[in-house]
Amino acid sequence: MEYFMYILLFFLVVCALAVSFTKNLLNAVLVFMSYSLIMSIIWILLESPDLAITEAAVGAGVTSILFFVTLKKIEAIRKEHKDEQAEK
Repeated sequence: MEYFMYILLFFLVVCALAVSFTKNLLNAVLVFMSYSLIMSIIWILLESPDLAITEAAVGAGVTSILFFVTLKKIEAIRKEHKDEQAEK
């Protein structure tokens, strides 16, 4: 069980670094979602189910939806898709 915790902590650090260094906004939101899900699993392993449920609902759920809506409103999702097609 201890090794599983170390693996989760490693992935948590990797997700934090990936969000910081990615240039694609959609990928950053997806990595942030996975960061929140990993954090909720860690809360479960630390025997704190109330924090795990809150992290999963707010961190991975509501916040990610708000980020997706914001990206859609500023048309960042559509622009990135058009830029990728223009490069091909």
